[in-house]
Amino acid sequence: MTATLTSDGSLAQPANGPRPAPPLVDIVIPVYNEAHVLADSIHRLVGYLGSSFPFTWRVTIADNASTDDTWSVAERLEARDPRVRAVHLDQKGRGRALRTVWLESDATVVSYMDVDLSTDLDALLPLVAPLLSGHSDLAIGSRLLRGSRVVRGPKREFISRTYNRILQLTLRAGFRDAQCGFKAMRTDVGRDLLPLIEDDAWFFDTELLVMAERNGLRIAEIPVDWVDDPDSRVDIVKTATEDLKGVWRLSRDFWFHPKTVAFHATPRHELPPGTGGELVSFATVGVVSTVAYLAAFLALRPALGDLAANAVSLTATMLGNTAAHRRFTFRHRTRERAHRHFLRAGAVHAGGLALTSAALLATGAFLPHAATGTVVAVVMAASALATGLRFLLMPAWVFRERPR
Repeated sequence: MTATLTSDGSLAQPANGPRPAPPLVDIVIPVYNEAHVLADSIHRLVGYLGSSFPFTWRVTIADNASTDDTWSVAERLEARDPRVRAVHLDQKGRGRALRTVWLESDATVVSYMDVDLSTDLDALLPLVAPLLSGHSDLAIGSRLLRGSRVVRGPKREFISRTYNRILQLTLRAGFRDAQCGFKAMRTDVGRDLLPLIEDDAWFFDTELLVMAERNGLRIAEIPVDWVDDPDSRVDIVKTATEDLKGVWRLSRDFWFHPKTVAFHATPRHELPPGTGGELVSFATVGVVSTVAYLAAFLALRPALGDLAANAVSLTATMLGNTAAHRRFTFRHRTRERAHRHFLRAGAVHAGGLALTSAALLATGAFLPHAATGTVVAVVMAASALATGLRFLLMPAWVFRERPR
């Protein structure tokens, strides 16, 4: 049953032998240079499925261009158990492997989990049940939901929570945990959705979920028990950098080139105002506001002094900044709730004014004859901190509306 990736991008099927009945659930294990753990993990997974999983299943090992003995191990595992399939791809990329195998799968539900089996396998049934019942279109395990039990170091915990918070602030993501290696999807939904996903690596998961939300699909999120793999060889810094690049790409693409799919089984729902373009819009308004602030500060400084010039310039640009964000970033086109938005923005502005004023006072105390360039550098640094404060609080508080 060994399958390989053909020149046209499809999976070549074996020429001889009876074709088994399609399983309800196809569990994909994407691997790259995992020869040392693959056999033990597959034996453990198959043993659990055979004794505790009530639906028909298949385990598919997706080897994406391993350079060790992973493919040989996968072939041996397939030869020993007809419920195990091995697929070899000539190009590296977890996202590429998942997209390829999922699109070719004949199962009702496709899923995947990491080869280290960090997620407790008892979560598999709650993961696929809402998909098989028709209640949801996608399902994901979450380490950040109440009820989850997670064992991992503080560094990974901080990075995970920070990244998911960035997704919520910039892309208005409604899910909690984009990166947990434990997901499932209805196959018919995947055939429409997967061709939209551009990333072939680690950002694939995030892009899949964001695109699903933008197209009105229902995502079930379940708490999981999860234990960090101490042997994980994921480059955290590189992965985080690529993820942030992916967030920027999605924000830019959603703003200028919306991607939607007309799903036959699931109607598309109206998206929250501003979904997908906050990052681009926030950056654009921020740059214009910063230039206007700096020009006003330099023009007023000779007559008013540093503190007064800063207060007047920052207040004036705050009003314009808030009005622009209301209209373009968060799409409030009427005057409804405008007073509340401006009052909250004023409170955030007070924090920014305090930061920049404190920076100017410190500069005057330690460098009483500082050159104009030094003063500008100081206020710009303090203004950057104030901008970060606005970036966090605008979607989370200033323009946040209670669900109706």
